[in-house]
Parts: sequence; C-alpha cells; structure tokens
Amino acid sequence: MRVCVAGAYGAFGIKHLDAIAAIEGVTVTSIMGPNLAKIEALAAARGIGHWASALAECLARGDVDAVILSTPTGLHAEQAIACLQAGKHVLVEIPMADNLADSQALVAAQKASGLVAMAGQVRRFNPSHQWIHNKIKAGELKIQAMDVETYFFRRSNMNAKGEARSWTDHLLWHHACHTVDLFQYQTGETCEKAFGLQGPLHPELGIAMDMAIGLKTPSGVICNLSLSFNNDGPFGTFFRYICDNGTYLARYDDLFDGNDQPIDLTGVAVSNNGIELIDREFFAAIAEGREPNAAVGQVLGAMATLDMIERSF
Repeated sequence: MRVCVAGAYGAFGIKHLDAIAAIEGVTVTSIMGPNLAKIEALAAARGIGHWASALAECLARGDVDAVILSTPTGLHAEQAIACLQAGKHVLVEIPMADNLADSQALVAAQKASGLVAMAGQVRRFNPSHQWIHNKIKAGELKIQAMDVETYFFRRSNMNAKGEARSWTDHLLWHHACHTVDLFQYQTGETCEKAFGLQGPLHPELGIAMDMAIGLKTPSGVICNLSLSFNNDGPFGTFFRYICDNGTYLARYDDLFDGNDQPIDLTGVAVSNNGIELIDREFFAAIAEGREPNAAVGQVLGAMATLDMIERSF
C-alpha cells in the first residue's frame, strides 16, 4: 500500500506518519504541506521520496494508492472528493466536513467512485470505547446515559503543537463531532432530539468558546456534552458511561470503573494507539475490498445531528 499524507507536518499529520511506521506493508511515498520548505525538510528527515505544496501534484502520481488528509477542516470535503475523483482511497481527519451539505456531497462522491472513504472518528477505535462497544454487542451492557466533558485552553489560534494555525477550530463541527458520532455508534441509534447552547463569540476568532449540547435517542438514552476552549486545567475529552450494569469513565485510551479503578484492556486491540488503529482499519478495508468502520456514509448521521444542533443555537 502506497500512501500520501497531506498536511503532514501538522500535529495530526505527524501522528499518522508515526502510526504508519508501525504498520507492515504500508509505505508513505508522498507528503504534502503548503509550506514547501517545511514539507521538504520533513521528507528529508523521514526519508520520503516525494513532497509537494499542492495536493493535485500528489494525486497525479502513480505511486499513490491512498491519501490521508490531515489538512484544515474547511478543505476536508473538497479535498476528499478530489482524491476519490483521482481514483485514490481516502481517510479524512475529523470532521469530514464543517456542514451537512458538504458531508452529503462527499458521501455521494464515495458511492459514485466505489472506493474506500473513511472519516477519522478515532473514538470508535480507542481501546477504552472498543471495550464498551464489545460489552454492548455481547448484551452485557446497556447505556442509560452519557456525560461528556471536552475541555481545552485555547484563546488564540494555536494547534496541538503550540504553533499558529492558518484556520480556526470549532467546538461543534470538530470536537462535538467526536462525541455525537460515538454516542450514536454506541447506542446504535440516531438522535431524534438534539439542541445546543453557545456562549459569546470570541471577538477575534469568531467562534463560541463555550458550549452545552443535549442529545436523546428514540429509545430515550440521553447524552450531556459540555465543551470549552476556556478551561485552564487538564485538557481533553472525558466520557462517563452510565449503564445498567456499572459506570465507566473513558479517558482517551484508558478506562476506569465508577470508583476510578483501572480496567484491563489487554487484548482489546493490537495497539493502544487510536490513530494507529484507525489507520489499520483504513488499510485493511482497502486490501479486503470492504466498507470500513467509520465509512463516510456511516458518519453522515452524526453530521445531520450536528446540523440539527447548529440550527438550534
């Protein structure tokens, strides 16, 4: 498998390069980033033979079978569609688009191409959430409610590496997208009710810095989601699963019971790295000619729910 990573020198581009290095039979043959000097330096450091500042140059290459897009959110749908039209399988980082119409266009493009198009819904793959999902499938757990906190301290336009961004992140279309998709994936239902409240817009960034979201499935399972870019403290997303048979707290790839005792996740997955696991699923789906978990069509329901929330503001 020969892969291009676009947005390669960004925080998540580097994560994907590191993950691919742990996967046999996959080679990064091309990387792309808008700053030619930075992308050339990364290619030299990683021993990658081709680099470019334009995605079209990478897509024209015969030694690229698939593309991982770790580019700015506003470009995701357009670039993913371009990959499919060029005959390349594509994994697009979360979110696959920042509005419902572009999400629908991407799903239509995937159906027309017959290629693998996958959204970067990494929470489906974190071992902590996989453990819960396996228990649900086995009939050993049923979710009654979820309480989720997504907290960052981001009052300027910086990325996870502490570098200035050329684009603006979004609590709803990026960070809430993780939880909305996971909630619907774990319950096996699409929300019938969803609403949101947002605080004042940042005077320079133009985005809400605080948000509250409520979700409800047709069977009555609810989710409360709190998000903030104003939280000065430990950052990340913390999930509390309140179930009929226990309470569980997921913190990234770790899982604890309701009394904060760790749960052994040995054997749940071949790796504890969620990015590696999502990349493995992408490459396996291509090799096996099947639809991957988190295919763009599977995630469209989450995008529709985000649209419902946005219209409630």
